[in-house]
Amino acid sequence: MARRVFYSFHYAKDAWRASQVRNIGVVEGNRPASDNDWEEIKKGGEEAIKRWIREQMKGRSCVVVLIGEKTANRKFVRYEIEHGWNEGMGVLGIYIHNLKDKDGNTSPKGKNPFDRFTVTVDGEDVPLSRIVPAHDPPSYGAYSYIKDNLADWIEDAIYRRNHVSKYV
Repeated sequence: MARRVFYSFHYAKDAWRASQVRNIGVVEGNRPASDNDWEEIKKGGEEAIKRWIREQMKGRSCVVVLIGEKTANRKFVRYEIEHGWNEGMGVLGIYIHNLKDKDGNTSPKGKNPFDRFTVTVDGEDVPLSRIVPAHDPPSYGAYSYIKDNLADWIEDAIYRRNHVSKYV
C-alpha cells in the first residue's frame, strides 16, 4: 500500500517542478488547493493558513520537502517542517533544481531548509540536517532518479524519525 505523504514546496516558484514529483504515483500525496481555494484560505490570515496546513497533514506519515531555489526561506514551508516533525512524521528533502520547468529550464540549487532547525536528542542540541536527508538527484535523469528512489526515501525518513538517536 502506498504511503500517504504531505508535499511541501514554494508554490509560486516551484509548482511546475513539484507537480512532476507529485504525479510520479508511487505515493499518495496531498491534494493541492486550487488557486481560488488558496485565495480564500489566505484571506483568513496566518492562523487560517496554519489550520489548513494541519488539516492537510492529518493522516500523513511523511513530509516531503521539494527544495527549490527559495524554499528554505518560506515561512509556511518552515511551519510544515516543524509541524510534521513535532507530530512524529518522517521528514525528507529532495532538491528539484535539476527538474525542468514548463519552459524547459532548470534553476539554481537552493539552501538546505533543515539547517534552520535544531532538535534535542538525548540532551544534545543537533541540527535537523544531521538527521533528515536532503537528496540531490543528478542533473542528467533527475526525474527518473527521483521516481526510482522516492518510495525508499520515504521509508527511510519514517525509520529515521522513529530511531532519531541512531543518527546523532
